[in-house]
Amino acid sequence: MDKLTNKEEEIMHILWKLEKAFVKDVLGEIQEDKPHYNTLSTIIRNLEEKGYVGYNVFGKTHQYYPIVSKEDYRKGFISTAIDHYFNNSYKNMVSFFAKEEKISVEDLKEIIALIEKNN
Repeated sequence: MDKLTNKEEEIMHILWKLEKAFVKDVLGEIQEDKPHYNTLSTIIRNLEEKGYVGYNVFGKTHQYYPIVSKEDYRKGFISTAIDHYFNNSYKNMVSFFAKEEKISVEDLKEIIALIEKNN
């Protein structure tokens, strides 16, 4: 799976939300830093070339839809992040968030309970 730019990822989140959309629909969902219509169209075509997006043709326009699910993208993204930033260790990742105070003791206890329940 090719890595997405920040803007491509933003567009994918919109497509996952809308499920099917024309370029004008996607443009309507962008709140800040709206790109020009042609720029957005190019970004969506790039997503299609990368295999993230498919389309249906309606006359001279295209309706786009995600091919890669949000869950599949998330799995790949998290795996890559853990590999690159935490030496492929989930323990290192959780430890990092605990040190940064991004995860509480209560959260950790809930995670342990979920793990024990599933084993």
